[in-house]
Amino acid sequence: MPSANEPHTGATSPRKFRAYTAAHLDQLLSRAGLGPDERLAARAVATVLPFRTNPYVLDELIDWDRAPDDPIYRLVFPQPDMLPEADVSHIAGLLRSDAPRREVNAAANQVRARLNPHPAGQLELNVPSFGDGTLPGVQHKYDETVLFFPKQGQTCHAYCTYCFRWAQFVGEPDLKMAGEEGDSLATYLRAHPKVTSVLFTGGDPMIMSASVLARYVEPLLALEQLETIRIGTKSLAYWPDTFVGDSGADEMLRLFEKVTAAGKSLAFMAHFTHPRELEPEVVATAVRRVQETGSVIRTQAPLIRTINDDPETWRSMWRRQTTLGMVPYYLFVERDTGPQDYFAVPLARAHDIFQEAYRGVSGLCRTVRGPSMSATPGKVCVDGVAEIADQKVFVLRLLQARDASLVGRPFFAAYDPNAVWLDDLKPAFADRFPFEPALERV
Repeated sequence: MPSANEPHTGATSPRKFRAYTAAHLDQLLSRAGLGPDERLAARAVATVLPFRTNPYVLDELIDWDRAPDDPIYRLVFPQPDMLPEADVSHIAGLLRSDAPRREVNAAANQVRARLNPHPAGQLELNVPSFGDGTLPGVQHKYDETVLFFPKQGQTCHAYCTYCFRWAQFVGEPDLKMAGEEGDSLATYLRAHPKVTSVLFTGGDPMIMSASVLARYVEPLLALEQLETIRIGTKSLAYWPDTFVGDSGADEMLRLFEKVTAAGKSLAFMAHFTHPRELEPEVVATAVRRVQETGSVIRTQAPLIRTINDDPETWRSMWRRQTTLGMVPYYLFVERDTGPQDYFAVPLARAHDIFQEAYRGVSGLCRTVRGPSMSATPGKVCVDGVAEIADQKVFVLRLLQARDASLVGRPFFAAYDPNAVWLDDLKPAFADRFPFEPALERV
C-alpha cells in the first residue's frame, strides 16, 4: 500500500472480486494495529451494522500506515465507538463468552431498533399502493421521480460505515426493500404519467450483471413519458473494474448505449466520499468508458465527521470530478439513522464548510448544491445564515418536496449551533414550518 505521500495509481492487471465480511474482520483489524479489546469492540459493532469490503478498497485506497486514522479505513471499517458504549460492551461480552448466535442476534436487533432503520417515512409514506396492495421495492416520494430497489442489487462492493441504507444489508427481511419485476414497475409508471425519472438504487445496482440489470431496464425504454434513468452507485469508487477489467464490462456498457440510443438520458449518480477514491488511474478509465456510452455522471456524497469534514477535501473532489467531466451535484447532510451521532456535523458547520469550499472553485464546479437534508418533507437545503429583524436564523429552501407546491420556497429556522437535522430546528417568524399542518384553532 502506498504511503500517505505517494499516489494511488491503481492496479495494472485485472483483479478478481472477493467480498471480505465480518468473518474476516478480526484478521483485517490486526492489520490496522488494533489490540484484542479494540478488535472485539469493533466486531461487536459489526454485529449491529454491516461490514463488507473487497481487495480494491484494501489494496488501492486504504493507507495502512495511517490506519485506524486513515479516512478510507474509517469510511469502511466499524469503529469501536460508533455505537453507545453500553451496547458495545454488552455485545462484546456475548462474543467473548461464545454466547449462542441467536442471543447475539437478539442483542444486535435491540440496538438496531433504536437506530431509526428507515428514516424520512421511507416505509410509511413512500411505498405506493397499487392494484390490490403495495408495490414491493418501489418508493414514490416526489411526483416526477420513482425509486426502484431491484432484488439482485441489494448489496454493494463495499459498505460505508455511515450508510443510511444499512438496514438493507443486515439480513432482516422486515427491514429490506426489494422488487423482483421490471414489468410491474413499467405498469406502475404507465398508471402515473407524471413520472419522468426512475432511480435504480439499493444497495448498488452495479453489483448486478448486465443481463440481470437489463431485465429491469429494458421494459422501461418504450415508455415515452420516461426521460431519465438514473443509477445510484458507488462502483466507480469501490470497484471501477465493473467498467474496465471485469468479464462483463463491455456487455454492461452496451446496455448503457441501448438506453441512450432509446432517447433516454442515463444519469450515473456516483458516490465519491473522499478525494483518494478519485486517484487511481483505473477510475479515470472507467469514467471515460461510461461517458462514451452517452451517460452523464453526477457526483454526490454526505458530509461525514472524521472522513471529509473540511473545505479542502470537497474543493479537491469537485475540481477533480470536473476535470474528469463529471458534474458535482449534491453535498448531503448525514441522515438521521444508524450511527448519526458519531458521524454527523452540525448544520452551522456544514454550511461553513460548504461555503468555503464553494468559494474556492470555478463556476463549472458550482453545479453542486448543499448542504442538503433528505428529510420527510423533501430535500431541505441550508442556503445561509442571516441576521433578520435582530434574530440570527438559518435560511432554508426545499429543493424537492413531497408537496410540489413548496419546491423552491424559502423559509427560516432559529439559529442553533448544535442542530444536526431538520427535527432539531424550530421555526423563525412563524409558528410552524411551511410543510407542517396548520394547528386547528378552538
